[in-house]
Amino acid sequence: MSRRGWLLFLAMSLIWGIPYLLIKVAVGELTPVTVVFARCVVGAALLLPWTIARGQLRPALRHWRALLAFTVLEMTAPWLLLASAEQSLSSSLTGLLVATVPFVAALAGRLVGEERLTAVRLAGMGVGVVGIAALLGLDVGGAHLLPVAAVLLVVVGYATAPIIVSRKLPEVSGVAASSIALFVTAVVYAPFAVPRLGELGDASSQALLSLLLLGMVCTALALALFFALIREVGPQRALVITFVNPAVAVLLGVLLLDEPLTLGIAVGLPLVLIGCVLATRRNRTPQTVEAVDAAVR
Repeated sequence: MSRRGWLLFLAMSLIWGIPYLLIKVAVGELTPVTVVFARCVVGAALLLPWTIARGQLRPALRHWRALLAFTVLEMTAPWLLLASAEQSLSSSLTGLLVATVPFVAALAGRLVGEERLTAVRLAGMGVGVVGIAALLGLDVGGAHLLPVAAVLLVVVGYATAPIIVSRKLPEVSGVAASSIALFVTAVVYAPFAVPRLGELGDASSQALLSLLLLGMVCTALALALFFALIREVGPQRALVITFVNPAVAVLLGVLLLDEPLTLGIAVGLPLVLIGCVLATRRNRTPQTVEAVDAAVR
């Protein structure tokens, strides 16, 4: 990847590793639907005025079909499905299932003619998944078919939404697309969340601050950067962040929540990093191969 690609990749890996910590704090006092709704409202409140002021709303809405598909696949459906599934699945199993996103993205990309997946990158994905398994452990006790199926649907959504961005929304500003998606998702969740908004009055300042950071940094800023990352490195490489996010979350737990530094973390973290380097490796084009051959001769 380019230097800009790596900077965006590292920024996204960090930013989308933080929500695990913030959500854990928020849902200790608030219902999941309230957390999701507040996250969308804060994000939309930041991005939508910016989109309107720059005159980007109307041009973006010309692509409303692709925007709607992205919204459903990336936010509206996954956030509800994950919240429901995690009521009965362990976080470790959920995290490991979500880590299969790059594999599904590679398959989807192959079907639509995106970049070819090499053996080295495939091996990197495998190493990354093993690293996540070591980091999180694997608790399959009590797992039921329906919640697992719900997470697998989330995986399909997360894998295909970036392809829509790269193929159908190349001319749409990432900020504009994100603001519209957040607004639509907030509207969908409103009937369920608005009756529960009284919870906010009883919440602690710590929970409210977590909501604010979740909406500002992990939603508004993160989505704008995510669009830039997809356009810089392509949807397949962009989704390798799903390997790093749990690693960041585990490290934050160790550093900020005094969680133990286990053997699994010591083994899993290097594997995740090695897997990321391999899985994001740039494919050599025919021109590159010819140049190498010529240099050798």
